[in-house]
Amino acid sequence: MTIDELTAAIGGTVIRPGDSDWESARRFHSGIGEPSLIIRAASVDDVRGAVRYAAAERLDIMVRSGGHSAWGTVPGGLTIDISALDDVSVSGTRVSIGGGAHWGAVAHTLSEHGLGISSGDTASVGVGGLTLGGGIGWMVRAWGLAADQLVGAQLVTAAGDVIEVTAEAQPDLFWALRGGGGNFGVVTRFDFEAHPLERIVALTVGIDGDARPVLRALRDVMASAPLELTVTYMDVPAMDPNAPAGATITAVWIGDDEDAVRRVLAPLFDVPGVSERESGVQSYPDVLLDAPAFDPEQPMPGFIGGNTLLRELDDDAIGRLVGFREQNPASVVLLRSLGGAYGDVAQDDTPFPARDATWFAMAGAFDIPGMLDDDGRAAALARWDGIEALGAGVYGNFTVSTDASWAQRMYPPATMSRLAAVKREWDPDNLFRRNHNIAPA
Repeated sequence: MTIDELTAAIGGTVIRPGDSDWESARRFHSGIGEPSLIIRAASVDDVRGAVRYAAAERLDIMVRSGGHSAWGTVPGGLTIDISALDDVSVSGTRVSIGGGAHWGAVAHTLSEHGLGISSGDTASVGVGGLTLGGGIGWMVRAWGLAADQLVGAQLVTAAGDVIEVTAEAQPDLFWALRGGGGNFGVVTRFDFEAHPLERIVALTVGIDGDARPVLRALRDVMASAPLELTVTYMDVPAMDPNAPAGATITAVWIGDDEDAVRRVLAPLFDVPGVSERESGVQSYPDVLLDAPAFDPEQPMPGFIGGNTLLRELDDDAIGRLVGFREQNPASVVLLRSLGGAYGDVAQDDTPFPARDATWFAMAGAFDIPGMLDDDGRAAALARWDGIEALGAGVYGNFTVSTDASWAQRMYPPATMSRLAAVKREWDPDNLFRRNHNIAPA
């Protein structure tokens, strides 16, 4: 099939370099891509046609929904933009969501029905990428990962076929989709089991001074906190437009009882330098951030660091994380509480690593020109390596590297072997490799 024949066969749009809309089409949330071809799919049949064309022309595929992935910057290949497939339908607590939908729009629709799904933290994040990579959200302790709430999916395979995937119909493939990334096809519809959610409390705590005693108190509080509560600690420099500079703790509580949140967090306020900054009852969509899109005039600097899943937030881990921030003025440190429903899922039930982790940790230094020399970069990386060594796994959705070695860091050997077997069955030619790639066994 020629490109002209493909253009005539699909209802969407085929965009080639040099076309009038090429420059706008190759921009995505996190950067500017250089693919060989872009197809804006208007239907599932368009996705099928795009996949079959890519297979015939031996083009690897990059699927774009939310567009937060760094993989979009890898040159060549076929980009299939499925953002038009964004319908959301609700029947009771069962929710079907198009693979191109963004979590902000989904959260607003669910809110109208008094429902929620634990998603990411950012409104513009795509349902597809976040779910396939696991999805650590604000209700992770109450409801688990976004992938844990998945009950079915519609998938366009590497052969261009459309299949329905459930635990009963395709158990191995269903297992792989819940944390194995976009290795197995294009998910054009996700089916979730949602939860009743009318209102939430969002409470922010400010920290002035040494964060170490505060984090020790927070760790002890969360060890026995109700599952309705999830917290995030963040310490950012003044350069980050998404959060006030300095160290804060944000607590999100399922329900509308602000005093209940304060009672649980009471031990924090006994630590010097801790104060409540703001609190309020709101709807779930209101807590999602609006992350700014890529600005070619002000590209994001390099990031020296990573993330890890900690079984225990012990004093050593706290000291290393706070020390990283102190030793790198232009850096960020983040912690998100886990446990609860996240840990109730058996390790073998999904590919997602470290179900016994109780905290997710991330730290990184921004490689701003003039601030770090080679010795400074090496020192920051060594400090991060010391932190990652304390962890039990890596969360792929929080990586910014397109290095193929990351998949080996994300999955234990037994999980990788099982994923490779599923890959061999559904994508033996590794058509879907613009991701944390699982090579066919």
